[in-house]
Amino acid sequence: MRALAAVLAAALAVGAALPRPGLLPHGPARGDARLRPGDDESSPGVPLRPAPRLYGRAARRLYVGTNGVISTQDFPRETQYVDDDFPTDFPVIAPFLADLDTSGDRGNIYYRQDNSPDVLDQTVGYIQAGFPHTTGSFLPTNAFIATWEDVGAYQELSQDTEPSRKLNTFQAVIAYNDEDTYAIFLYPEGGLQFLGTRPKESYNVQLELPARVGFSWGDGDDPKRDGLFHSLASSEPALRNLERESNTGVPGVWVFHVGSVAPLEHVEPGAVPVRHASSSADYTRTLYSRADHYSRADHKSMELPAQHSSDTLHPDHGPRAPTLQGIVPKGLPASLGQEQSRRLHPNVDGSAQQSYSANPSSYSSGHHGVGVEEDVHFNPDVFTYSAASRETCAQHHERCSPHAFCTDYATGVCCHCRATYYGNGRQCLPEGAVHRLNGKVSGSLTVGQASVRFQDVDLHAYIVGSDGRTYTAISGVPQPAARALLPLLPIGGLFAWLFALEEPSSENGFSITGAEFTQNLEVTFYPGEETVHITQTAEGLGADNYLSLKTHIQGQVPFLQENTTVHIAPYKELYHYSSSAAVTSSAQREYVLVSGTANQTLSYRLRQNITFAGCPHTRLLARQRLSVARAFTLYDSQEHVLRYALAAHIGSAGDNAENSPVNPCHDSTHTCEATARCQPGTGMEYTCGCAAGYHSDGRGCRDVDECAEGLSQCGPFTVCLNGPGSYRCECHSGYRLAEDGQGCVLLAPASNPCEDGSHPCAPGDRARCLIRAGGQPACECLPGYTGDGISCSDVDECAENPCHPAAVCYNTQGSFSCRCHPGYEGDGFQCSHGSTQRLTPCQHEQLYPREVPPGPSPVSNGHVPQCDEEGRYRPLQCHSSTGHCWCVDAAGQEIAGTRTAPGSTPPRCGTPESVQQLTPCEHARLYPREVPPGPSPVGNGHVPQCDEEGRYRPLQCHSSTGHCWCVDASGQEIAGTRTAPGSTPPRCGTPGSTERPPTMCERWRQSLLEHYGGSPRSDQYVPQCDVEGNFTPLQCHGDSGYCWCVDESGREIQGTRSEPGSTPPCLPSVAPPSVRPSPRPDVSPPATGTFLLYAQGQQIGYLPLNGTHLQKEAAKTLLSLHGSIVVGIDYDCREKTIYWTDVAGRTISRASLEPGAEPETIINSGLISPEGLAVDHLRRAMFWTDSGLDKIERARLDGSERRVLFDTDLVNPRAIAVDPVRGNLYWTDWNREAPKIETSTVNGANRRVLVNKDIGLPNGLTFDPFSKLLCWADAGTKHLECTFPDGTGRRVIQNNLNYPFSIISYANHFYHTDWRRDGVIAVDKETGSFTDEYLPEQRSHLYGITAVYPYCPGARK
Repeated sequence: MRALAAVLAAALAVGAALPRPGLLPHGPARGDARLRPGDDESSPGVPLRPAPRLYGRAARRLYVGTNGVISTQDFPRETQYVDDDFPTDFPVIAPFLADLDTSGDRGNIYYRQDNSPDVLDQTVGYIQAGFPHTTGSFLPTNAFIATWEDVGAYQELSQDTEPSRKLNTFQAVIAYNDEDTYAIFLYPEGGLQFLGTRPKESYNVQLELPARVGFSWGDGDDPKRDGLFHSLASSEPALRNLERESNTGVPGVWVFHVGSVAPLEHVEPGAVPVRHASSSADYTRTLYSRADHYSRADHKSMELPAQHSSDTLHPDHGPRAPTLQGIVPKGLPASLGQEQSRRLHPNVDGSAQQSYSANPSSYSSGHHGVGVEEDVHFNPDVFTYSAASRETCAQHHERCSPHAFCTDYATGVCCHCRATYYGNGRQCLPEGAVHRLNGKVSGSLTVGQASVRFQDVDLHAYIVGSDGRTYTAISGVPQPAARALLPLLPIGGLFAWLFALEEPSSENGFSITGAEFTQNLEVTFYPGEETVHITQTAEGLGADNYLSLKTHIQGQVPFLQENTTVHIAPYKELYHYSSSAAVTSSAQREYVLVSGTANQTLSYRLRQNITFAGCPHTRLLARQRLSVARAFTLYDSQEHVLRYALAAHIGSAGDNAENSPVNPCHDSTHTCEATARCQPGTGMEYTCGCAAGYHSDGRGCRDVDECAEGLSQCGPFTVCLNGPGSYRCECHSGYRLAEDGQGCVLLAPASNPCEDGSHPCAPGDRARCLIRAGGQPACECLPGYTGDGISCSDVDECAENPCHPAAVCYNTQGSFSCRCHPGYEGDGFQCSHGSTQRLTPCQHEQLYPREVPPGPSPVSNGHVPQCDEEGRYRPLQCHSSTGHCWCVDAAGQEIAGTRTAPGSTPPRCGTPESVQQLTPCEHARLYPREVPPGPSPVGNGHVPQCDEEGRYRPLQCHSSTGHCWCVDASGQEIAGTRTAPGSTPPRCGTPGSTERPPTMCERWRQSLLEHYGGSPRSDQYVPQCDVEGNFTPLQCHGDSGYCWCVDESGREIQGTRSEPGSTPPCLPSVAPPSVRPSPRPDVSPPATGTFLLYAQGQQIGYLPLNGTHLQKEAAKTLLSLHGSIVVGIDYDCREKTIYWTDVAGRTISRASLEPGAEPETIINSGLISPEGLAVDHLRRAMFWTDSGLDKIERARLDGSERRVLFDTDLVNPRAIAVDPVRGNLYWTDWNREAPKIETSTVNGANRRVLVNKDIGLPNGLTFDPFSKLLCWADAGTKHLECTFPDGTGRRVIQNNLNYPFSIISYANHFYHTDWRRDGVIAVDKETGSFTDEYLPEQRSHLYGITAVYPYCPGARK
């Protein structure tokens, strides 16, 4: 202790900083363990005896990490925390959190637990210096010491760079006894030579992130404390003062009270500022006297007089509040005490102290944390650790769910779900959420005397976790077996046990078995003693956390008469847990058969056992009682669906369990909605809170889209897919799951004969070699050449007359060019005298008739439209050769029902403007639909009645049938209001009186009906909505016979699509969402000028350009598309319309940029994963890739004339680009065996490989109409490259991209979206340098990007 006093006196005498001797002794001589060198290493867990209190919890082990942190659990990958601000997702003590690296003998990291007197003397001196009035009786019994000695910052080294000579030294000490825990941070003079580290993913932009110093609670068992943190320093000025300032009066020494058996809500910092040199002598003398007395005392018997309590007045500070966080001593910069604010606590003087907490209900990111269990055989005198002889979490944490942590036991590892999740650790589901289960049922039954077999019929279950309800539906079981299975409630009873509501200290089946188990059930019926065996095998969690199950039923069951119903009373059932891998139960159960007025009570005996792979270290209750409060079973003979429904909770099997009052949370009598968690309070009180993966919108709980909101932990080369209450990560094709279980790594490419020169193809300027399935080479001629690939000759494109009639075609080797005649202007494909740009649509059609008419229109069958003096379409159009006549609207579109035959009187047509002014009702009266879509005011030949203002009258009656019904403001029949002929018509209010905003289903339905011209064909899909506007659970595709189930957002539920002839057993909305999906808003029109549009999950963003500079301050959301994931995006410059693909809705849509425009779906069938999209503004066509179907398709911009261009030799097509002037199409395919870029004509001719060497993951592709270059961004090679359309002139623009997704070219810049930065990055075309970036406030992945010009881009050849 005298040595400590000398050190302190030396520091105070100069008023400078802590000398190196001020650090606690460390190194191999003191028995320290040394952390292995590296960039992201962590120590084994060091057991602590006794376990100190830290952040309100017992810390049984501590882990030391390379990056300047200590934790009570093992660390996630550094990319998940090292560059982020507080709070962290796991508990940390951070003396200097930054990206540190001890590779190459750059420093050492030491750690140990110590109870030697000299160490404890030094720690108590520092602690009492910081807390002179409250720690006089504090005697530490142990100390944990971690020292970072001469460690360096992570640095990317090359041959031309030398390692930095700036090295840091600092120390963290945790001193504790049975009651209190203190942390000490020590920064010796000259110990901090660098204050921050450069992110690994910072491009070549010079950027350094300051280190973070402080404490973070992380995720724990107490959600009220999750996210709390205390920040000491996170800016350069604050970090620079760590050596010179203090909260103990000793420069470079910082002390904090971090744990206590008494309530300690926040970190308590020491409150003694640095003294001036003039007063240091008295202070040192006082410290020396106290320390000397302590060193001579006997540790066990010494009793110091009690000091003042925590409300003692401190010098210059007034009353002290011990639980207030962030007290800033006088003389310290404000940045050292508290750097941020989140939650306010009242101070004793009426002011406000600040502390910080992340939202307790926010989504848990699901890092693989590591917990520890106390080992009763631990020897405190031996600090050794060996992982070679057993499994450890460091080796096998990938076994755990992303929502679980791994625990090391003496004989192995186990997984445990985090707070707000439940399961066995290998599979975890959010508490209180709604789940679905899919499966197949097969069986061989004898029913009475009849034999019945069935194979792989569908089973679907719907689980309401918030109150323990389970609904099971089985379709397709043939008669008489389906009715005979009605008494077999145990088929659905398995799910009741799995997802029962848990009483305190009890666990339902899923919490024990997870999603992998086998149930064997034997049921014997009485009095006939028929026996049936049921085996149900759970095969894990699939997409969107859907549990997959196979069921097999075999044996004999009693025959049941038709019109017989089965009633089963509430019951209780005991489950016995004999080990960590087996559950058994047996019971005698009665059921009542009701047929007409006759009742019959029968019974059966059941025995079941459930086997699973459990954690051998889990202690299960010997018995638990399952209480089923409600049970029913029924058979729907029309839908051929067998249904079971149960509501259950599980609890203790003790004798008094049945008589004790049960909190409503545990017996499902609470009123929380389906997506909310019931949280029990004292007695019978409870509260409702949103389950994990859901958030409150003020009225209820809405699903959190972790993918769109940037909350997922999906690593590189993954795709994040949102699901109800959760999400999942899938590897891109060509990649496999990495060892950490989160990211994906590239598979080793197969050998490529095209690269080793062994192929027989023609020279590279005429042909390309590509790899077919099996690794065999194939040859294809390049565009502009024809042949078999081994021999290729030039194609004379001019023979096909591709140029404008006023242009000359010139053939060249492999290509051609068009040149307008003298006196004409244009690019050779369009030539004019300069006035064509001002032609009206009618005049343009007169000059340039369409080659392929789109259908009934004024230009069909070779018709040349007639225009008036102002260039508008004449209302009456007649065909010059056939003699047909018809009326058209202002756009030249034929008005249905007005066409007359040759020789007859032409129709009387008004002005086109008059047609446009008709209301929907008036239009429906004048032009009835030829094929009505179903019950509606125009169905079955009905002509609607309109009022004086042209609106639909609320009451509509059919003139011939006599039926009457009510309609809404859009003329749609209101379900349930139709009356029969001769009966009293319904009383209908005005449509406006009950009008509500249209729902997503209604808007989608109306949009499609308008797209189909009001008359959908029998094979076209129209959404079915119920009376409330919600999607009906069962949706069918016209009369094709294909049907499927949908969720509340209209999305198809995976695995429910049925073939013609059978209907899936879609469950009714037993727990409908309290809030309907919000209607999509109108487009917010952008300003004039050039701007970028980018796709970001559920929205399309607008980013204007000033020249080529990003105007970030003017960026905004252009269009919100709830429930969508927008990927591909492009722009039609002629109609000023944006087009996009939606992989969530499996659609392609568009929206005009004119004010008030509505989104319109133009392709809504035959898509799986539409990604890339390209618009040809000259041909009025669009092209897209579908990586789910491995297709490239084409259609007109209205969705018509759709056809497949390519569906072979594609593995993962993504990006697509078009050159409208030359009529060429380009696309990328990141095939795992052979990634490539291909090209063809826009009609699908002359397909060939353009690039297949030195590429990895070509995500983005763009064609520059000005430079005639094809350019791509590769997330595998990290390159941005360009080539000429024939594949020559390839060059690298930038070789250090991060993770590009999509790219667009404009002027002298490229702009690409990046998944690392979650932003838009600008790259100079000439220098390849990064010039700017835009990071949206809402962090989530950006997908497609396109540029919008104020004109249509084009170029002369």
